[in-house]
Amino acid sequence: MTTAQATTLSGRRAPRLSAGTWETMFSIGYLVVVTNLMLVVAGLPLLLLLVTTDPRRSWPALVLAAVLAVPALSGAFGVFRAFTVDRSTAVARVFWLTWRQQLRRSLALGTLAAGTGVMIVVDVIAVSGTRLGAAVTPALLVLGGLAATTTLIALVASVERPDARLREVLKVSLYLGSRRWYLTVVSFGVLILLAVTFTSHPALALGLAAAPLLYAVWGNSRFVLLPVLAPDPAQA
Repeated sequence: MTTAQATTLSGRRAPRLSAGTWETMFSIGYLVVVTNLMLVVAGLPLLLLLVTTDPRRSWPALVLAAVLAVPALSGAFGVFRAFTVDRSTAVARVFWLTWRQQLRRSLALGTLAAGTGVMIVVDVIAVSGTRLGAAVTPALLVLGGLAATTTLIALVASVERPDARLREVLKVSLYLGSRRWYLTVVSFGVLILLAVTFTSHPALALGLAAAPLLYAVWGNSRFVLLPVLAPDPAQA
């Protein structure tokens, strides 16, 4: 290639990506593809039920499958942490290692969230259309929001601090999630976007969108936890 051919019409050379930039792009692409694949494998029962059944009739099985799929979120969060903090691209190994390490705690958190959600839905249906319902329903919805917030933040906190006791993780997650509620709203907005994408375009959601959107949720939740993650209290 001649010098003239390598020069743009403006007389400037076309920018070239460095080897480090290409490596980063390939690493991100690899992370997205493999993480999405791991999420599909770990959450396969839930995905099959969502695709093949009517949620109005199969909701008990869906609740159980959703609880069993919660450790997949921990696995993904472990991958995101390893890539961001340690620059590790061992996606499959980190995913399943975190999945195994966080299995019991993830199932406990998923059971807590699912049980609270079912209880709230049953109570709301039972008191709907009554005076008591008008007074109680807002409080029940707030309770559900707190349970969902605590569960999400606790999943991230458990991956960040696997040595912390569950009771401590729940207390910190409830406090910081409530205090920085506006950030938690953003996280749930992203999760809703993922759910809507899955409803309309399952292949797009599972093949491309899941990992980037969950990365945003992880990063946002990690920022919520910054006061307890910062090594120096002054940095918090």
